[in-house]
This record gives sequence, C-alpha cells and structure tokens, in this order.
Amino acid sequence: MSVLLVALGGAVGACLRFLADRWVQAQHDTGFPWGTLAVNAAGSLLLGLLTGAALFGMSPPLVRPLIGVGLCGALTTYSTFGYESVKLVTDGARWFAVLNVLGTVLAGLGAGGIGLLLAAAAWS
Repeated sequence: MSVLLVALGGAVGACLRFLADRWVQAQHDTGFPWGTLAVNAAGSLLLGLLTGAALFGMSPPLVRPLIGVGLCGALTTYSTFGYESVKLVTDGARWFAVLNVLGTVLAGLGAGGIGLLLAAAAWS
C-alpha cells in the first residue's frame, strides 16, 4: 500500500513542480532559476509541516508516504538545482550560481524550520 501512495504522491508532486516552476520562471525575465528555488522552498515548508505534525502525533501513518515521500520528494528537485547551478557557472554567470546555491540552501532550511514552528504552534 505504501508504494502506491508514494507513486500517487510522486505523480502529483512532479506535475505540480513542472507547472509551478514554469509559472514562476515566466514571471521573471532573468537567467536565474527562480522556479526551482520556489518549488524547493515550498516543498521544504510542506515537509517541515508534515514532520512537525508527525512529531506531535497529528499525522496519520499513510500521509507520510503519500505527502512526505511522494509529493515532497517529487516536488523538490535536487538534481535540477545541481544542474542549473553548474549551467550558470559554465554560462559565465558565476554570481548567479553562488546566489542560487546559497539561496536554495538557506531557503530550504528556513522554510523547513518555519514549517516545524508552524506545526508546533498548531499542535503543541
């Protein structure tokens, strides 16, 4: 059953990632990968919320494979983040690459922490 939930969540997360990435990127007229940064931060926030809910016993066990592994796993994208960072370097946009790496790491950690704090505020 868990494998099917992961697959279902992954299918939804991958589609959401594609659509959100394209929409966010279309709002910006730069070579900076805003779409990937946005989906990674959003997925980190959602995973922080889910983790907090699980810590406080508010997350049914079947939600974890569906949303935590499937949806968040497919929504966030380390491989695209890595590819885009290397591409920025090879295209001569080294400062954009540095900003992408630092921004993505800080946004992901910050969003995950905010998710945990929101869960603590809601369920503790």
